[in-house]
Amino acid sequence: MTSRKPDEPLARNSRLRLVRPRSLATARRAATTRRTRPAPRPPEGTPPRAELARQARLVLADAVRIARWAAVPRGAQAGPRGMSAQAPAGGPLDTPADVERAAAALELTPERIRAGWDRARLAGLVELHGAAVRPGWRLQAWDRDDSAVLRGWVALLDAWSLVHPAPEGVPAGAVAEVVEAVPQVLSLLQLSQGPVLLPVLLDLLGQRVDELREERCEVPGDGVPVRPSAPEAPAAGLPGLLDWALEGLAEVGALTLDREPEGRQATLTPLGNWAVWVKLEQICVAAQSPAGNIEQSAADMLRGCARLRPGPARDEYRAWLAARTLAGAVAELVGVARGEDALLRGLAFEALRVVGAPAEAEVRAAVAEPSLRPYALLWLAEYEGTDPDDAPEVLTREEATWLWVDTAAAVADHGESELLVRHLDSAVQGTVPALLDEVRAVGHPRTVQVLVALAAAHPDPALAKAVRRAAFQVHTGGS
Repeated sequence: MTSRKPDEPLARNSRLRLVRPRSLATARRAATTRRTRPAPRPPEGTPPRAELARQARLVLADAVRIARWAAVPRGAQAGPRGMSAQAPAGGPLDTPADVERAAAALELTPERIRAGWDRARLAGLVELHGAAVRPGWRLQAWDRDDSAVLRGWVALLDAWSLVHPAPEGVPAGAVAEVVEAVPQVLSLLQLSQGPVLLPVLLDLLGQRVDELREERCEVPGDGVPVRPSAPEAPAAGLPGLLDWALEGLAEVGALTLDREPEGRQATLTPLGNWAVWVKLEQICVAAQSPAGNIEQSAADMLRGCARLRPGPARDEYRAWLAARTLAGAVAELVGVARGEDALLRGLAFEALRVVGAPAEAEVRAAVAEPSLRPYALLWLAEYEGTDPDDAPEVLTREEATWLWVDTAAAVADHGESELLVRHLDSAVQGTVPALLDEVRAVGHPRTVQVLVALAAAHPDPALAKAVRRAAFQVHTGGS
């Protein structure tokens, strides 16, 4: 009698062959089904995206040149006349010597080199890996992708206060208040649809700063507000801070400053007008939250969105995000993703897709965490322009299998038996024996529970028996 391997009968049994082999592109479809909806139209008179992108390219022209030069592999840089440049190729421009060599190679002043390098980093044109510089995805797509250009410029706009140093001798708290109040100033400029005199903007800035200070008041048990003890700038210092803010916004191309007979005035550029409109649209979503999740924690908000269709769920994410600082919201979402609930992990990354660029750094850091790695890799692939259907191709077979188990855990905890059975068809393996072998090897902490739930839910006795045996083997440490 000839010997045979234990799994051969399983492989020959057609009932244990998955309905159809699927690619990595379908590995996570059982968790969420993402759909797109038409974006709201910008106000009449807004230039086309191609023209906005052209203007953004002009603002960041120096930054792009410097980023490309700094990211060239070591020893491959050359000056404008073909002579070898001695700056450390592929390295940051952190020292005066680096700046001088870059200035000579690119025929720019050291001041423009320093300013352009700062902008390149803030706009995400370069990635710093220790002492090495690599081109960011936006830089790679700069000449062909208008969306990448506009995202880079908006990232620079969000960092305007880092581009233009704050006045010396002003308390940091006062500077922070003005930075937080600037969106209201920009909103007034956008709604005015034309130039606004600085005294009008100063009056609005003062009112908003007063509101922020009132919001920071603590109300103890006796109901008497207690103001924080941090030093505050007197009202007399606000004109200088307003000038600083408007000059910083002008430096990044968001507005222009002109002196007319009636006084100085500020006007949003087409780029600035478009960006403020986009941000106002996001804030307005907060008033349209049908499920009432705005005041909830990230975990409770995601639980509240679990039963919503993709479109309404994204509306809830936007409303929740609009009511918070982005940095804090991103950190809270990533913290939820680190938890034990696989459903919330997947939903947290769906919410991070709505965040977009401000979440990039946190998501890249999450790649190093095994439980978050597949989700982070998919997020980054889609963020960098990969079609969502093709994004799973970035995952290794092991990562795709881990994600399959994690998604199955979410379905087992929160879904129905039929959904868990259908999830079996989304596996990248062609047969159940192959799937079980790889599931056992991947080491997901929920493997046993997932296999037990699948065995209990599946109507095919042969398949259920095979899955139960695999669960027992994992539980006992057998093979």
